[in-house]
This record gives sequence, structure tokens and C-alpha cells, in this order.
Amino acid sequence: MPVQLICASHSPLMMTDVEESETGVHAEFFRELDQCAAALHKFDPELVVVFAPDHFNGFFYEMMPMFCIGTAAQGTKDWHLEAGPLRVPRQIAMDCVRHLHGRDIDVALSHEMKVDHGTTIPLYKLTGALARYNVLPIFINCAADPRPSFKRVRTFGKAVGDFLATKNMRITIIGSGGLSHDPPTPRLELSPPDVARRLIKGATPSQEELDAREARVVRAARDLVVGKGPCLPPDEQWDHNFLNSFVAGKLEDFDSMTDAEIDRVAGFGAHEVRTWVAAAEAAKAAGALQSELRYYHLVPEWITGMGIVVGQA
Repeated sequence: MPVQLICASHSPLMMTDVEESETGVHAEFFRELDQCAAALHKFDPELVVVFAPDHFNGFFYEMMPMFCIGTAAQGTKDWHLEAGPLRVPRQIAMDCVRHLHGRDIDVALSHEMKVDHGTTIPLYKLTGALARYNVLPIFINCAADPRPSFKRVRTFGKAVGDFLATKNMRITIIGSGGLSHDPPTPRLELSPPDVARRLIKGATPSQEELDAREARVVRAARDLVVGKGPCLPPDEQWDHNFLNSFVAGKLEDFDSMTDAEIDRVAGFGAHEVRTWVAAAEAAKAAGALQSELRYYHLVPEWITGMGIVVGQA
């Protein structure tokens, strides 16, 4: 079964006009991403599988699964991204859920999944639209403590890959998230009552509320560039350590990584590397995977260590 793997950092700030701290870095990242998009279109996948996080836009503490597969999905309007439905093949999604349940993996099911920029940015940047290809959306909880362990994430990714290996299809697998970054995402235990209630109950925010949240992130990014603010800077050494093991296929190296270590060194957003690990395990299960680091650079105005890894089986 032909499989293509693309793991890429996303930052909603890459969709804005924040000033570049180092000339040419943004253009270089987008050139590489465009090459990945061209390779995807040439590959012409019959199914695109997206492992992605959520940023308290679609999943909330009222009912927070560790993993969820959507049989239908709708993009949200965060960061002024165009909303709309994804083209989800319902039967494949249901079959995948049943396969995972048969493997004793209790993945949740959504018949109306809400997906935010963690899913929509890679779809727009790599495929050109939310519904150009059949898409299987897979959520991994990366923002809401407690999170699944890395070992559990690997087990989950492999089980998804085992299911995909039964399909006689060209499949692109995307891991969307990471690397080191520390955005001003609210933490439940540190939030005032009104913010905590939003994290628990959830609601479709108004455009005014979205704009206020996003303006806070832009301010935090500008402060980070000049060495101020509450956000940890992205950590180049942590990123390189992760990428070295990742590209070498040593995914079990991450089993010993703790959330406390990630919070302390790489930042709250770095938990999203779980999506890369699951995507790589899925691709490995479908065939012999050869991975290659195509891009890495710290981009402080995007708050993030930006990386792209591709692979083919």
C-alpha cells in the first residue's frame, strides 16, 4: 500500500502579517511547505489521514476524550480561516473505529467533529482546501491535562496504521503540531472561574471573542521576540533531540518523556508532538518508512520551533 507521511509544525501566526525577526525564514518555510503540497498532489491520495490536536475550540473538559475519530467534521473559524465541512468517508471512519475497538483501544467517536486550525491549516496549506480530498480526521488530546502517554499514543497510531494497511489505497498521513512552543493557552487549574467555565462547558465563540483571544497570542509573540512576556521561548536543543530520534525511527525513545519535562523545557504547546508520533507509527505499520528532515528553524514571532519531516513507504 503506497503511503506518504508529512509531519509539520503549525502556528496560526503564520497566517498573519507579524514582522519577521530573521529575513527569509518565513519564505523558506513556505517554499518547503509548497514542495510538500506539490508532492502530495502528485501522489494523488485517495485518503488523507490527519492526526491533530485541538485548542479548546472543538473539545472541552465537559467530555474530553484522549482520542477521537470523526465520521463527519466541520472546520471552525478561528484565526479567520474559512469554515466548512471536510469530506469525510463515513464508512471508512466507522470501520476504523470498529477496528480499534477490536484491538482494545477505546477511541471515541464523533458524528459532528469540530476541527480548528490544528487540522485546517495543514489541509489548506498542503491540499489547498478543506474538502479537496477524502479526509479521516483523528483528534489526539494534547492540551487538556491529563493527556495520553507517549507509549499509548504509539499503540494508538500503530493500530490505526494496521487498519489502513488493509486498504488498497494511496494514503497520505499528516501529523500536525509541535515542536517546542509555549502559547498563552489557559490552564484549567490556573484559570479564573469565567475562563475555567469556558474550558469545561465550551461554546461557539463570537467573532469578537475569537479576535480578543487571537490578539492576546499576537501580543505574546511580539513580547517573546524582544525577550519579554510569560511564554517560554522555543528550545532548539529540545527540538533537535526530538527530531533526531524521530527521523531515525526511534519512536520508543519518547516513552520516557514526561509532561512535566515538556512543560518545563519545551513549553505547553510541545505536547502536540504526540500527533507526529502517532502519524509516524501509523505510517510504519503500513510499510517500511524512510523519513527525512526537510526544514527546521526557530521562528520566535510564530512562538514555535518550525519543522517539517516527510516520509514514504
